[in-house]
Amino acid sequence: MAVLAEKKRPGTAAPQPANDSAGFTETGQHSLLRFITCGSVDDGKSTLIGRMLYEAGAVFEDQLSALDSDSRKFGTQGAAPDFALLVDGLSAEREQGITIDVAYRYFATDNRSFIVADTPGHEQYTRNMATGASTADLAIILIDARKGLLPQTRRHSFIVSLVGVRHVVVAINKMDLVGYDEAVFDRIAAEYREAVKGLGFSSIQIIPVSARDGENVMRPSAAMAWHDGPALLPLLEAVVVAQASRDEAGFVLPVQWVNRPDLDFRGYAGTLARGRARVGDAVTALPSGRGSTVARLITASGDASNAAAGQAVTLTLDDDIDVSRGDIIVAAAEPLPVRRDFKARLLWTGERAMLEGGQFALKLGTQAVNATIETLHHSIDIEGFRPVPAQSLRMNGIGLVSLRFDRPLVALPYDDSRELGGFILVDRISNETVAFGFVAAEARPGRDLPEADDGALARARRGAIRLVGRRGTPERRLWWSAVSWRVLSTAGLFAAAFALTGRVDLSGALALGDIALRPSLRALHAHLWRKHPSAALKDGAGI
Repeated sequence: MAVLAEKKRPGTAAPQPANDSAGFTETGQHSLLRFITCGSVDDGKSTLIGRMLYEAGAVFEDQLSALDSDSRKFGTQGAAPDFALLVDGLSAEREQGITIDVAYRYFATDNRSFIVADTPGHEQYTRNMATGASTADLAIILIDARKGLLPQTRRHSFIVSLVGVRHVVVAINKMDLVGYDEAVFDRIAAEYREAVKGLGFSSIQIIPVSARDGENVMRPSAAMAWHDGPALLPLLEAVVVAQASRDEAGFVLPVQWVNRPDLDFRGYAGTLARGRARVGDAVTALPSGRGSTVARLITASGDASNAAAGQAVTLTLDDDIDVSRGDIIVAAAEPLPVRRDFKARLLWTGERAMLEGGQFALKLGTQAVNATIETLHHSIDIEGFRPVPAQSLRMNGIGLVSLRFDRPLVALPYDDSRELGGFILVDRISNETVAFGFVAAEARPGRDLPEADDGALARARRGAIRLVGRRGTPERRLWWSAVSWRVLSTAGLFAAAFALTGRVDLSGALALGDIALRPSLRALHAHLWRKHPSAALKDGAGI
């Protein structure tokens, strides 16, 4: 096999890092696009990225020489270069010819800079794919022209819509293996559009490619002259992704760190999640609700009069109020809701199935609370994206749940704010991340998937489960323990009364009164103690 460095296409621009000065606009801002490649296993995701890097001139001479050698050792393309090896760097990935972890690559053309995430296609590594999608502006979903739509294709499409990606490019790959047949392309394109029509994508572009041979990657392919659209890379250079306005009303600063270098300075550091902050703005610290005014805004370059969303700042206040990591500083004129519960969509990634009643640590931005899964409303059938009744979520399952927290939490629907709407659930014992979560918006016509219509019997069954717990769980055993003790104590009272009086009616009345009266007195007792707690039991008392 000839050395690739000697085969480099003539006229290809020299490789440019993503932060290089070439290609900057007159305003000094270089257009950056973050995108991912996803789809089912062996659809050619890594090969496509490697070919794009090569065609864009973003592979250096020493990398080409190393690819020439690696292709002979690990390659799957015979004498031809295996461009997937430019991305798949783990030894396990090269040995198996698959992608396991998310690989990020940075490159630029004369018109745009790119950050691309190559994500795995195996169902086992769906959590890694979701991680890569969480920061993307656009998704390239690959489909093998020989196989068409697969379950993992549908799952990845749903996940990219779930994390807020609204622009999709579908690359129907390996067209060379079906003879560049236009009918195959048209059939798969129609099937995909029909399958995802309810996922809310703003744009769907479908392109036929052969990643291995570079057909329709950098320039239009003569072998697919029937396709009248642009090639893949020119399309990525031209796509317009709407950005949130930096000057929306109010601002939100999740506090990441309290900066206290000496006795005379206390600043609250974090990255502005939305809006624009200005010196002199009235603010409220949440969840406490205490108010103050912005005294200073300090950025990496020093004091500033204002700062916009996306900027890392340290903010000082005119008043000494209690603000710590996890609190949210917001404009007083635009307060945010403080909640003890909400509905959310979960992508379950834990090895063990999710059950109602499970308790986890929830991390949302800089906030951390303990959360309980109160109700699983439904799961999502990945074939038709329909809600279906479910009692649990297994690994890679997606469903709608209700969560309750042990203390107040500031949250917004994920559609309104990724920073305050996206969270993770962490197992408190193993420290394993078991779910990605997305705060659901209130039901709006045409927006949210409907609740599963599962009938009165199923609803009654869920109510019973919430009352007594699931079979085999600690909650169910605790319920049986309480019931058996109630039956035994009532029977003992009846026996004692009958032994003393010899009257069945009087003994029965005492037993029934005990059943009704004792829980009421216990509830009243607990209520009074919650309302007037002893000072000796308060945190820090007597210390």
